[in-house]
Amino acid sequence: MTRATRAVIDLAALQHNLRQARAAAPGARVMAIVKANAYGHGLEHVADALAQGEQGCDSFGVACLDEALALRAAGIDRPIVLLEGFTTAGDIELLRRHRLETVVHHEAQLAMLEHAPPGAPIVVWLKVDTGMHRLGFAPEAAAAAYSRLKDCRAVAGPPRLMTHLANADDRTDACTANQLTRFDEATAKLTGPRSIANSAGLLGWSEAQREWVRPGIMLYGVSPFCDATAAELGLRPVMTLHSELIAVNHYRRGDAIGYGGTWVCPEDMPVGVIGIGYGDGYPRHAVSGTPVLVNGRAVQLVGRVSMDMICVDLRTQPRARVGDPVVLWGQGLPVEVVADHASTIGYELLCSVTQRVTLVTATEAVHAVG
Repeated sequence: MTRATRAVIDLAALQHNLRQARAAAPGARVMAIVKANAYGHGLEHVADALAQGEQGCDSFGVACLDEALALRAAGIDRPIVLLEGFTTAGDIELLRRHRLETVVHHEAQLAMLEHAPPGAPIVVWLKVDTGMHRLGFAPEAAAAAYSRLKDCRAVAGPPRLMTHLANADDRTDACTANQLTRFDEATAKLTGPRSIANSAGLLGWSEAQREWVRPGIMLYGVSPFCDATAAELGLRPVMTLHSELIAVNHYRRGDAIGYGGTWVCPEDMPVGVIGIGYGDGYPRHAVSGTPVLVNGRAVQLVGRVSMDMICVDLRTQPRARVGDPVVLWGQGLPVEVVADHASTIGYELLCSVTQRVTLVTATEAVHAVG
């Protein structure tokens, strides 16, 4: 029998979350962000599900050319935007051949387009740095960059306009309002569709909703805010990470559990061993007390996370047995809760699930059980 650790991907929940994004920004077109293997959920089947039906997304956003080419190879025909843009002059022909759109955020990219050989024009998004200070033209340089792109033979029509919000996850932070002001001032005399709102901007800052929105983490059922849960936002978890108990042992008071003996049994008690560890993407820095569901009920992690296993306190589950089902995060246990115990964010946990964890859709999982 293969190892029981698996990530079940609920595509119906994914489509529900996309509908929530559309409902929150009813007048906008949706660029669904599927970079980093769709945040660890499996690029091809996530993209296929997001493209289905009249409520499907209008385009996809990826980080780089390799991700875009993987989508095209999987038969995805919708527009695809390279959020980091292209890196070499040779990439321009690939953009043309595969009908890819690109962000232009740097003078070097602009120059490569101006010197590109004749060919089909490319849809371009001009990125303005309004405060993230990572990628983009400074606001005072935006108009000149726009003019050059508009006059460039390699560019299809006037460039589209975008920026990225740095602090939208905190709805009390004035940074977002300042960024919106800078963007509007920098682009006031420029024409073309605009895109500002990521998940937090879409759900928390209606004034950031322009012609296009770019939901990412919310599509996967995770809250983009520090002060609201996914359930409170009407979102459903897409990934549920499963495993099972591979041992149930009984230890005496004073026995130390796991590497370094950092957790000691306070009394005679049962301790469960679960077949998952940091080699599967479970966070090594999750502390004792991190919740885990065994048979649908919460127990606590004890001791250090090792590469292949974790241990849990089974005093509240005295009848637990080898083979009993375990949920590490997802349905019944939000990934944000686990991330908080590991001093990280849900994004990282989802993206860190490793290749030895089998990804299956919820439908496939039901059929396997049947």
